[in-house]
Amino acid sequence: MILAYIRPDKQFDTAGEQLKNINAYAISNNLIVNDEFLDYTSANKILSERKHVTDYFQSKSKAILLVSDIWVLSTNIQDLVQMFRCLLKNEFTVHFIKQSVIMTQESGGLLMLGLIDQLRQDIEEESKNVIGRPKGSKSNSKFDKHITQIIELLQKKKSVSEISRVLNVSRSSLKDYIDSRELKQVALSSLVTKTKEDAEQQVIQTVACPN
Repeated sequence: MILAYIRPDKQFDTAGEQLKNINAYAISNNLIVNDEFLDYTSANKILSERKHVTDYFQSKSKAILLVSDIWVLSTNIQDLVQMFRCLLKNEFTVHFIKQSVIMTQESGGLLMLGLIDQLRQDIEEESKNVIGRPKGSKSNSKFDKHITQIIELLQKKKSVSEISRVLNVSRSSLKDYIDSRELKQVALSSLVTKTKEDAEQQVIQTVACPN
């Protein structure tokens, strides 16, 4: 089974951008995605508050997991280590698309350290440009439980008015939700691709010792 995990964060990449990368990568590698997990949990939530995510991964053991970038799994270093442990314990093969590397139970420790340190460096760099509330943080919405259905209806070219009638909700509130989550871009995203040479070595070489 091949899974795609998308977790948008405006401090990094939107859901639409992640889907473009994942779709293009899947096509170029002849992979057929069987299931997509679109996770709008606030970027401020730690792994222990994202039980629906770990439960999902535990139910899909031995799967291939496609993620656009390292930070998608977590922007917390300790949580990322726990996520790696959870995925590897359940025999996942994880494709980090932007890094062009694949992590399995057989991967060397230096690769994992390189991925973790790359996240640390990315967070430090981005934090210099963020003031006040993190850009990626979003409050929960009453529409979250309908997100899969909303995306499916958008893919069928249904209008916001039509979707609001199906869900029996306010059109204006639904439109605000769709716009804030960029769900039209998610549903109708186009494809791009990017490759790297000697990707694992590049990741390992990013490990930086403190001054």
